[in-house]
Amino acid sequence: MTAGDWARRAADAVAGFTSTRSRGMDAMFGGPGGPTHAARSAGARVWTADGKELLDWTMSLGAVSLGYAHPDVTAAAVAALESGSVHPLPPTLEVETAEAVCASYPGAEQARFFKTGAEAVAAAVRIARVATGRTAVVHCGYHGWLDGPTGGPGVPREIGALWHQVPFDDSLALSEACERCVPAAIVLEPVVERAPSPAWLQGARAVADRCGAVLVLDEIKTAFRIARGGAAEKWSVRPDLAVLGKALANGLPLAAVVGRADLMARVRETWISSTLATESVALAASRAVLQVWERMDVHSHLERVGRAVMEGLASSSGARAGLFEVRGVPEMFYLRFSSEETERRFLLDCAARGLLLKRGPYCFPCLAHTEADVEETIRVAGQAAAELLR
Repeated sequence: MTAGDWARRAADAVAGFTSTRSRGMDAMFGGPGGPTHAARSAGARVWTADGKELLDWTMSLGAVSLGYAHPDVTAAAVAALESGSVHPLPPTLEVETAEAVCASYPGAEQARFFKTGAEAVAAAVRIARVATGRTAVVHCGYHGWLDGPTGGPGVPREIGALWHQVPFDDSLALSEACERCVPAAIVLEPVVERAPSPAWLQGARAVADRCGAVLVLDEIKTAFRIARGGAAEKWSVRPDLAVLGKALANGLPLAAVVGRADLMARVRETWISSTLATESVALAASRAVLQVWERMDVHSHLERVGRAVMEGLASSSGARAGLFEVRGVPEMFYLRFSSEETERRFLLDCAARGLLLKRGPYCFPCLAHTEADVEETIRVAGQAAAELLR
């Protein structure tokens, strides 16, 4: 079956072509023409539905930090599946994984598991509302598709009005927003296209203390990537609650809310529950991920590889000619293009040459990326840029 056959079947059978909007052709490439479906992935490579091999830097939207089908993660997941993936009682893996997650994240005393980051953010906000008796939320960044942090058609205005967005790295705007609405929670992504200034997160901690709000760090992208303990570890800030996900289980569906025990105990005063939150396959995968981080310096590899790619692309012909700029941080980098058409043509040309980069934030290094992969990336990007400059 050809790639075109899969695309036609998807258009007929899947609402919106794919259930993950960020994997659609518009989100990936800025339009049609690139690969549409994967058959399998391993390490830092993906094979498309028609058998083409691609060197991948998307890492499944950042959900994979060790590489696809990492053998330790795969073995743990298979063992959990063979033991029965769900049970009538809480699995012992839930306890073991919660202990390991809390040991990995600064200030975390208890954890609660979920399947998606959006769910986990919603739970953290609900805990904050129970703890404070307030309803408003001040936030910065993207926190999933659920009502509140996203607006537009289908989201009641009354719910959207409870969420007050502030610009990234703007301490004055954050302080003023909290004075106006007196929020239950301040929910922040610690990295939004660039690293924060030193005062941003520490200032958020001070504002939360001053107004009595719960400080929530949305570390869905950053934990187990910019550091094992995410922004809390890297920039020495202590949130009241944090939301973890994506690389937490190397691509298997798992997210968590972690935080102080007194706050986490408030889950008993509201209803936060999901049948598959304690499904064992993802918990086992997460435990394996944490064990890899315990015995290996994963972050140093991600930082080193990401920096090498950023430096290579920044000195390439495409950057010198003004086709794109290299932005972000080594563990989460991206290209900002001179125009949407330039972006679309460059990304499609790279994909045709066997290199998968994503439109906009972000591209992500993984443990499986090698120096040879870096060299290949810079070489192919140079070829694509040369084609545009002809």
